Amino acid sequence: MTVQVDAPLHAPVASRSALIGAAAVGVCAVWSAAVWTAAHLRADPLLHDVALFAHLASLVLGFGAVLTVDWLGLLWLLGRRSLPEVLRTADAVHLPIWLGLAGLVGSGVLLHPDPGSPLTQVKLGLVLMVALNGVHAWTLRPRLAALAVPVARRLVVRCASTVALSQLGWWGATVIGFLNSRR
Repeated sequence: MTVQVDAPLHAPVASRSALIGAAAVGVCAVWSAAVWTAAHLRADPLLHDVALFAHLASLVLGFGAVLTVDWLGLLWLLGRRSLPEVLRTADAVHLPIWLGLAGLVGSGVLLHPDPGSPLTQVKLGLVLMVALNGVHAWTLRPRLAALAVPVARRLVVRCASTVALSQLGWWGATVIGFLNSRR
């Protein structure tokens, strides 16, 4: 099952901008609520263990889907996959990416993050960056689908930058999560 929520390119610019803006505001609101809740909530040991399992499962779901799309995107850049194939894959894993990210945020609230720790602050920033970058990636999909091959160099650079930010954010948050778990 594929969930497609792209705003069509032919939609009025104002409505596309409003939709993108609303998505970005929603991401920031959920992130802010999660950070505030995490600072004011303490889970008992059993709930903490359940949250840790959910956190790891969400990482596998979300980051695994991201790695799949990014790998096929790299193969497209190398001329080994077609753009429609990459877009079909991105459509297929769109929902698992967002479910994984939501699961990470929701379960992370119960893992006693230390908001005073510089590493935790960096991780929180990376999580917000990943989510906002995901909104940006969502805006690229209809543009890519509407273009003929070859894709304009400027759009390829935007896509590559989006992938680089995504990888930096996901890997950075994963490494920091690992380092924080060792303390």
